[in-house]
Amino acid sequence: MQNFNYYNPVKIYFGKGEEQKVGELADEYSHNKKALVLYSGDYYTKLGISDVIKNKFGEKGIEYIENGDIVPNPRIELIDKLVGIVKEKNIDFILAVGDGSVIDTAKAVSVGALYDGDTTWDFFTGKAIPKASLPVGVFSTAASSGSEMSNDSIVNNADHKLTLENNIILPKFAIMNPEYTLHFPMFQTGAGLSDMMTHMLERYFTTVKNVNLTDRMLEGAIKSLMVEAIRLKENPTDYQVRAEIMWTSIAAHNSFLECGREPDWGSHRVENELTAKFGITHGEGMSIVFPAWMKYTSQFLPEKFVQLGLRLFGYDRFEYTDQQIIDMTIKRFKEYFM
Repeated sequence: MQNFNYYNPVKIYFGKGEEQKVGELADEYSHNKKALVLYSGDYYTKLGISDVIKNKFGEKGIEYIENGDIVPNPRIELIDKLVGIVKEKNIDFILAVGDGSVIDTAKAVSVGALYDGDTTWDFFTGKAIPKASLPVGVFSTAASSGSEMSNDSIVNNADHKLTLENNIILPKFAIMNPEYTLHFPMFQTGAGLSDMMTHMLERYFTTVKNVNLTDRMLEGAIKSLMVEAIRLKENPTDYQVRAEIMWTSIAAHNSFLECGREPDWGSHRVENELTAKFGITHGEGMSIVFPAWMKYTSQFLPEKFVQLGLRLFGYDRFEYTDQQIIDMTIKRFKEYFM
């Protein structure tokens, strides 16, 4: 096991009715009582979220500007535009309502708003290092990227998709009511299931030895997600299933399961290029890339693949060769992604 430092101060408010706290939480961080509310698509009004925010922000006297122009694989052009609005209106709090794209946009705006340079893209290329950020809150409506508790933001600029990773952009809080995911479209739900699975597998296939605790935790979380994915297909509006999946998305990417080990992230880097070039959904791209990545990587980490197959699927080492166990394990994951 490697040395590690773990830091994640994000406050999670999970379950039915927790959205009613959005006003008091925003008021805690908005000293100017001026906020920017970001979202994407018509769910903001259809799910009644706009009314909740209007009422709860109104109770606290918080003025806010809404912007629903966020798209999957957020663009730097919109981020820089939003940075200009934040500066002009003296906004000091950002609320992201939605999924990973909205949250990543909010994080990028939060550092760009306190930057004197020409573009927030400077933080993604390494030209500038963020020293401060505006507070960001999250009102989650999807189970996918885990951006609610992650310290990264992924942004597109033309054909380039880059990541800013810094603890300074960790959200202050995340409201997560699984009820808002009950009617989430199945394609996007599937993409989210793919994304969170690869977040765990990227961490599992490490070259660091003596990490049995996190091995076992990852194996349990992977198995749980596979079971819940089947249950979800049978009943997409089962609240308990949606709750399990929503919490798994956080566990998969808040870095706790990474402690003491070194993840790979090679497949994510490959997929980012596909997304930037062809505009596909990230989870969709990961379902294409990861089985091929597993087949290639198994040449160098055969013992890890065998271990996963034995523990996760119960294959018998007296019945199958190691290569057969590896092949069957990869096949099971390919079926999951399909």
